[in-house]
Amino acid sequence: MNNLLVLLMALPVLVGIVLIFLRRYVRLQRWISFSVMIINFIISIILLNQIQEQGPLRLDFGGWEPPFGIMFVADSFSVILVLTTSIVTVVCLLYAFSSIGKSYENMFFYSFVNFLVAGVNGSFLTGDLFNLYVCFEVMLLASYVLITLGGKKVQLRESIKYVAINVVSSWIFLVSIAYLYGAMGTLNFAHLSERIAESGQTPLLTVISVIFLTVFSLKAGLFLYYWLPGSYSAPPTAVAALFGALLTKVGIYAMFRVFTLLFYHEPAITHTIIGFLAGVTLVGGSIGAIAYKDIRQIVSYNVVIAVGFILVGLAVMTPEAIEGSIYYLMHDMIVKALLFLLAGTMISLTGYVRIDHMSGLIKNYPLLGWMFFIVMLSLAGVPPLSGFIGKLLIGQGAVEVESYLLLTLVFISSIFVLYSLLRVFLTSFWGETLISEDDEEPMKKGWLIPCVLLTVVTIGLGLGAETVAVYVADAANTLLNPDIYIDAVFND
Repeated sequence: MNNLLVLLMALPVLVGIVLIFLRRYVRLQRWISFSVMIINFIISIILLNQIQEQGPLRLDFGGWEPPFGIMFVADSFSVILVLTTSIVTVVCLLYAFSSIGKSYENMFFYSFVNFLVAGVNGSFLTGDLFNLYVCFEVMLLASYVLITLGGKKVQLRESIKYVAINVVSSWIFLVSIAYLYGAMGTLNFAHLSERIAESGQTPLLTVISVIFLTVFSLKAGLFLYYWLPGSYSAPPTAVAALFGALLTKVGIYAMFRVFTLLFYHEPAITHTIIGFLAGVTLVGGSIGAIAYKDIRQIVSYNVVIAVGFILVGLAVMTPEAIEGSIYYLMHDMIVKALLFLLAGTMISLTGYVRIDHMSGLIKNYPLLGWMFFIVMLSLAGVPPLSGFIGKLLIGQGAVEVESYLLLTLVFISSIFVLYSLLRVFLTSFWGETLISEDDEEPMKKGWLIPCVLLTVVTIGLGLGAETVAVYVADAANTLLNPDIYIDAVFND
């Protein structure tokens, strides 16, 4: 039992409620939200080190022991993602302080950011399927408000698509939970894992697993990603960065949890489908990334490519590939937030969204240009930046199981990522500047500092890969050995 676990979700929920009553005090709202994310960051560090000493931790709410009560379970995989969520949210809040505007801040912006983080953290930590659904809904309800906040025409148009897709997927999620409960009589992850292992993964359970795969594919943007580029392009920069960094990752987390702990007995069916969908996603995302000149669309399609890339590791399912996917998840959450912030800053400085309407920005804003260059190399997987280790390990896993088609798609998609961002860099940052000295917008420190912080983190994650290796290896070991998770739940 570890009561610290509940704080990771309870603190953002309570603070989000309190901030509703502090609507007029914008400055107070800012620093309370910022402090909560720093506290979550510190708690995550403490929990991560406790897990290395004691194994996965659990918290039974109300003293109800598993499988009957509500519970949180923290293993290295979930806490690594909570930790990365805290880092990304802290930086996005810093950016929001000087970019979001008081009209948004007075409309409960910080409350809904806290609710969003509560839903994300709850999804990572919950120990049963129904509460995964509940936490998904908390996250999605907050995101519905954040995407429409401001009431612009494009936001309303994209939000209709976003809400419709998520309402349908949530309904299918609920139906699939009902079918699984009907078949197995429990929704606790560890208990489900035991019962499915005892009964064998029957054809009925395999069909239910495919329904879960459909739900999580919709939420993660795997194959069924057509809603994603428009929805992530519509909100303000700080919100788009949060969406790009966090929302698809919750769907990816759910797929890793469900298909390593519950439905891992028929990999020839389930993991082959995941591999096929990941491959198609890599192809579709790559085409989208080079098809547009709108920088927001280019960045959004890079999110799609990363989803396919990470799930290649789950499809391959070797220790190296799973470690690679975890490395790449951490890297992608940080780098995608940075990429959205950089793209939003470029739009704010020039007033344009098309890259062919920007030119020579590096002469006006050299630091911005070089940060974009670093994020481009990091996403392409150039060593020693953070994208390298993940790509290397996933590629190694694909070679081990002789999945050469996926390996080829991973390699080609990396080239498309590099090409799409290199095109932005060469078009927007090089050439003659279109901004005269009189028209040059000053770079706000509130825009620059968050981008610098995330750039430092992506460099640090690459150079310090050895430091995080022990946590990543432990996370992969827990995912590949469900007994570790089950023992932590049923044994004190």
